Amino acid sequence: MTAHQLSGIEYQRMISGELYLPSDPELTAARARARSLEFRFNHTPPEQAGERTAILRDLFGSTGDSIEIEPTLHVDYGLNIHIGNRFYANANCVMLDVAEIRIGDDTMLAPGVQLLTATHPVDPVARTSGRELGYPITIGRRVWLGGGVIVGPGVTIGNDVVVGSGAVVIKDLPDGVVAVGNPARVVRSI
Repeated sequence: MTAHQLSGIEYQRMISGELYLPSDPELTAARARARSLEFRFNHTPPEQAGERTAILRDLFGSTGDSIEIEPTLHVDYGLNIHIGNRFYANANCVMLDVAEIRIGDDTMLAPGVQLLTATHPVDPVARTSGRELGYPITIGRRVWLGGGVIVGPGVTIGNDVVVGSGAVVIKDLPDGVVAVGNPARVVRSI
């Protein structure tokens, strides 16, 4: 199953940043597929690195060459994740991909990084309706996200950026900066 094979109205709403119903049968099946691949990936022995890579290529929408992710990994769909060349993610990575996640070449994620495209309405009536929404995350080339960094919905991180451990990125970061804190703020240029 690829993102191109999902064509239902709820999927289209989901990837367009509109309110959608996650209980839609097509979306439920896509999440079940992701859970199965995620389980296989997370339980494949280290000496079977080639098998792990094959699972990732099946799970994600697209990948470059030389991608490596340490277990455990958690995704919503996997299909909306697009990763460049020479990518590395350390243990306990979470990528909630109800919207697209695009990651450039030579990017590294430290342990416990969370890329969260998913969100909920602020209005309590809309929030309890069962509908959700999400906004894409874009991460440039040669980026390093430190341990425990959280990137929120709709954020773009430029090229050559370093984000310090524990930062919460809720606004875009330009090229060539170091950012730290909660919320993340630029502390210097590189």
